[in-house]
Amino acid sequence: MQIALTKKLSDALGEKPPAIDNEVNPLYSWTANWTKVWANRRVEDMLVLVNHETRFVVAIYQVKRKDLKNVAAMMTAAISNTLLAMNLNPELVSEYMRLAGAVSFVKNSDRQKSSWVSKAGQECAFHVGRKYQGIAKMHSDTVGVLANYMIVDTSGKNNAGFYPYQAMNAALTALTGIKPYNYRAFELQITLDLEIYSVSRRLIVPADLKFAELHRVLQNVFGWQNYHLYDFTFFNGSQRQPVVRLVPFEQDLEYDEEAVLMADHRLSEYLPEYQQLYYTYDMGDNWEHDIRLLRVIEECDMESPYLLEASGQTPPEDVGGVMGYLSFREIILDPQHPEYLETKEWARFWHPELSDWQRRPRVVQV
Repeated sequence: MQIALTKKLSDALGEKPPAIDNEVNPLYSWTANWTKVWANRRVEDMLVLVNHETRFVVAIYQVKRKDLKNVAAMMTAAISNTLLAMNLNPELVSEYMRLAGAVSFVKNSDRQKSSWVSKAGQECAFHVGRKYQGIAKMHSDTVGVLANYMIVDTSGKNNAGFYPYQAMNAALTALTGIKPYNYRAFELQITLDLEIYSVSRRLIVPADLKFAELHRVLQNVFGWQNYHLYDFTFFNGSQRQPVVRLVPFEQDLEYDEEAVLMADHRLSEYLPEYQQLYYTYDMGDNWEHDIRLLRVIEECDMESPYLLEASGQTPPEDVGGVMGYLSFREIILDPQHPEYLETKEWARFWHPELSDWQRRPRVVQV
């Protein structure tokens, strides 16, 4: 595997690498840059790599200068971990890393590749700010995942834009002959009861999905804005006796000493042993989502998290719970109501029905 270093990174490493070998398969070639990110009220360092054939992005957040002595090992681990974080078949990932071979550094002299890695760095910086802002120590080598869902190469005359993760999946499958997906998954039914109707979403998710990631999936498919606190609670059968409550922040433990910090806990630790749990979002409005396990898929061969079905519109944020929503809905559906204009302005772009896109089966970005 050859990695073309930008001048900034080669200077930081004290390297004087040779020219790039253009005979090497571009699927085994990457360009890497060392950039800075403004996060947590200070400047952090991040390594960003872009694959030459597929523009697949890998990024390592919070890299210190002292860490650069192990940079080759960090880069190979990050490439593997990012592919695995996107649920790619471990056998396929292992075969790619084997075929790519040991890292050799070369000199980047391609302006186009420089622009690729620069753009990828900007996208990763945005995601770092959105996802990790406020977390003082959050070293991660998978922050490039979301950048791979951003369409690229849209400026060409033939409008041949593509998604890097799809290009990488296709290239690795063609290279190895191994199917891209083969993992254990859960099909879940999630229901939010609003008395006059139910909001329902049916999903396929990886069995090893972290609860923090499931939270982001649910925020996405229910249209929430991630403004408020949340938790997950497992119950023991029909008796509705809480077995365990998982919370996202250490501060939450101050109010419930028996709760469990979700940290890196995953769905597979509790499912299918417990087949029902509740996701509660916004402890004031108390939106209680009933999550039920429909089936276990031992060898899932599709991309996920994946929304299979969606019905029912979610209330707007901060509407005042179910009772507040019922009152809001009565007003917003009656243009003659004296509070209609004020309520419509407050609701902004909220609509009582799901759009075609919201109902459409689709991959859900974590």
